[in-house]
Amino acid sequence: MDNTLTARLIDAVASRIIAHAGELTTLDQAIGDGDHGLNMKRGFEAVLAKRDEIAAKPPAEALKAIGMELVMKVGGASGPLYGSLFMGLGKGLAEPIDRESALAAFEVGIAEVEKRGKSTTGQKTMLDVLVPVVGVVRSGGDFAAIRKAAADAAAATAPMLATRGRASFLKERSVGHMDPGARSSQLIIEAVCDVLEGKA
Repeated sequence: MDNTLTARLIDAVASRIIAHAGELTTLDQAIGDGDHGLNMKRGFEAVLAKRDEIAAKPPAEALKAIGMELVMKVGGASGPLYGSLFMGLGKGLAEPIDRESALAAFEVGIAEVEKRGKSTTGQKTMLDVLVPVVGVVRSGGDFAAIRKAAADAAAATAPMLATRGRASFLKERSVGHMDPGARSSQLIIEAVCDVLEGKA
């Protein structure tokens, strides 16, 4: 992994989130404050503005820098949660970077999200995508399997009853809507897969 690859990953993830900001906003209007798309767009625009500076850092430090930028620029609950994810990825990533080191980093990132959000799977959050995806990575799944796991897991949040976050205030009315954080996690995972597989 070199600086060029880091820059390509930043470009892909940021552009994917920015392009889907309207969709994420619509999802959040149904069960949240309606600001998830705009907040995520703002955060990744800030990351994109510092792309060259961040990409010049070693991969672990680049991930931490992305996390800090998201904490500072993304409002609501998403900033601390996505910031914790990326800072956890950076904290857990060890050289040389391979499937095992990426998996270890992913697991640390998930643990940081769980700690920050005081949440676990089954509560209609981004964890309902992140945890199944790391399971597929752990079992040796390829990029197609990772994408499918992310898409299936995001869709599977629709029938869930939210018990964490703003959506939990709606109780039964949260059922029938995809969780916006699950969808944004899916988008990020798909963008990363596209770059690593040479499709972006």
